[in-house]
Amino acid sequence: MTRIKTDVLVIGAGSGGLSVAAGAVQMGADVVLLEGHKMGGDCLNYGCVPSKALIASGKAAYAQRHSAHYGVADAPGAADYAAAKDHVADVIAQIEPVDSQERFEGLGVKVIREFGHFISPTEVQAGDTVITARRIVIATGSSPLVPQIPGLDSVPYETNETLFDLREPPEHLLIIGGGPIGMEMAQAHVRLGSKVTVIEGAKALGKDDPVLAEVVLDSLRDEGVVIEEDAKAAEIKGAAGAIEVVTEDGRSITGTHLLMAVGRKTNIEKLNLEAAGVETMRTGIKVDDSLRTTNRRVYAIGDVAGGLQFTHVAGYHAGVIIRSMLFALPSKAKTSHIPWATYTDPELAQVGLTEAQAKDAHGDAVEVVRFHYEHNDRAIAERKTKGFIKVMVVKGRPVGASIVGYQAGELINLWALALANKMKMSQIAAMVAPYPTIGEINKRAAGAYFSPRLFDSPMVKRVVGLVQRLIP
Repeated sequence: MTRIKTDVLVIGAGSGGLSVAAGAVQMGADVVLLEGHKMGGDCLNYGCVPSKALIASGKAAYAQRHSAHYGVADAPGAADYAAAKDHVADVIAQIEPVDSQERFEGLGVKVIREFGHFISPTEVQAGDTVITARRIVIATGSSPLVPQIPGLDSVPYETNETLFDLREPPEHLLIIGGGPIGMEMAQAHVRLGSKVTVIEGAKALGKDDPVLAEVVLDSLRDEGVVIEEDAKAAEIKGAAGAIEVVTEDGRSITGTHLLMAVGRKTNIEKLNLEAAGVETMRTGIKVDDSLRTTNRRVYAIGDVAGGLQFTHVAGYHAGVIIRSMLFALPSKAKTSHIPWATYTDPELAQVGLTEAQAKDAHGDAVEVVRFHYEHNDRAIAERKTKGFIKVMVVKGRPVGASIVGYQAGELINLWALALANKMKMSQIAAMVAPYPTIGEINKRAAGAYFSPRLFDSPMVKRVVGLVQRLIP
């Protein structure tokens, strides 16, 4: 057995763990990184990167079939599913070096390609190595949640960890789960030539503003995606190529392939957390505002910490704990300024409070301002006029923004900046946006907040009248 000591031990080489390791070692700490599976974690290998690459393939096929309104003849847009998966693999391969073992060893990190488990509050064993660390970071992420539906164990099914290895296009893809993963994959596959049915036990895209979500769902229905809501799966029957999902209310839905996309579970089984004195909750590892666990030497970040499960949250968590671990400075994680986006077409994005949440929190003090894409000249030129933005404002400051439409995931960045820095609507309105851009939508939303104050104000009209009469 080999024994080593280090300043910082990071368990998990996904987005959060890699950010901690890179930051800590470059600031002078001695760092050991454990990874028992693939460098880059879920995001690079099974999540954000491959899914967006496949979405891009679907978007290209759809664009060919819907180009006539640009004065370009429609084309068949026939998709080669295997070639699309080659595109996915190539995208992963281009990004892999950034997350590779070689790069991190070049930075000075000691990388051990083994799973780790606690043997004491300060020691972790990985293979035949025991590491003693001053600070330990658990960044093991999450995996697909596969519920115990009767019959599921007797039929083949995909998760996000296997879907991107599939080379033959599904003739009819059944997707259990109508969250962001389910809806993104539904649209990508229908655009690549598959029939798709989404089976959702409650409401599809149920965590987003329902008015905005309906714009997305209507678009998917128009493209041919069948969305069965309030359809909780009770039983699964059949075999490869002929799978039947029976819902609690008696609906029977058949298809050739099945994708499970009902949520995520935290990766804690291998860690032996009891030996470290680290407590867990239903959603993941129990942490305080500083992301410390019940063992003060141990932090948990990203998905495994049981909060918002996004790659950018893991990266944000890394910054929070580096401040604490390396500089002994107080540092707390917040969620009020964290944005997220669903990369359907149109996109759906949110930061801060939704309209319902804002009204619950602030009552009549909330003003909701809206601006529609159909009034944006660039959106008209691009024929991307479906969608709108609404911003929730309290005493002149935005407390939330919801966007559905073209490039919503890009537009939400400005509002994330505004919330993170407690900016005022006047500061957004003061921005000069180049014309014509989709980004003008944000400025026009701020303008919609001030328009009634300027143009419908008797006081403003009286002041203007006085100036015109009295000032030569």
